[in-house]
Amino acid sequence: MARYLDIHPVNPQPRLVTQVVDALRDDALIAYPTDSGYALGSRLDNRDGRDRILGIRELDDKHHFTLMCRDFSQLGQFVHVHNSAFRAIKGATPGPYTFILPATGEVPKRLMHPKKRTVGVRIPDHSLVAAMLEELGEPILTSTLILPGEDEARTMGWEIKEELDHVVDVVVESGDVTAEPTTVIDWSEDEPVVVRRGAGDPARFEA
Repeated sequence: MARYLDIHPVNPQPRLVTQVVDALRDDALIAYPTDSGYALGSRLDNRDGRDRILGIRELDDKHHFTLMCRDFSQLGQFVHVHNSAFRAIKGATPGPYTFILPATGEVPKRLMHPKKRTVGVRIPDHSLVAAMLEELGEPILTSTLILPGEDEARTMGWEIKEELDHVVDVVVESGDVTAEPTTVIDWSEDEPVVVRRGAGDPARFEA
């Protein structure tokens, strides 16, 4: 059965944040709230975590995983940011954007897109996630918690606990969560391409 932790969304209790981070370090798979719905998350070096996420969501190896990053400095360790993209991406973060960029050698190959060698990155505008990332000291491997046959991210922790009790290890509850997805920008080439329109204004990345 999954552990269920109720953490304050604005002033997350350090003791509970530590419990989530310790679980991640012990290779747990967590369901946690973000600024764009719930997500599934694991530590980057958790080899089993990626496969469990793909299994829960019934996705194939071409799925673009996202690295949830603490700040722009950490983001820059895991992806190559072109000079032309630097200012625009920094100006849009933290916020509801996911950027697909060429991965650096810091990203395990199994987490990259198999052909493009890219990975998604984002910096969330969410106090609890920021606290988790600060204590963990590395990105969280993340995929939006959209279950097979559904088209929106889950938003209620207790429902996730009921449905995924035996396939995740920790469910984090943290107040109201919006289901509006991030805007996805593919900047793996010279010019940005809006892949998905979501909560973030795509106009700043369109010609």
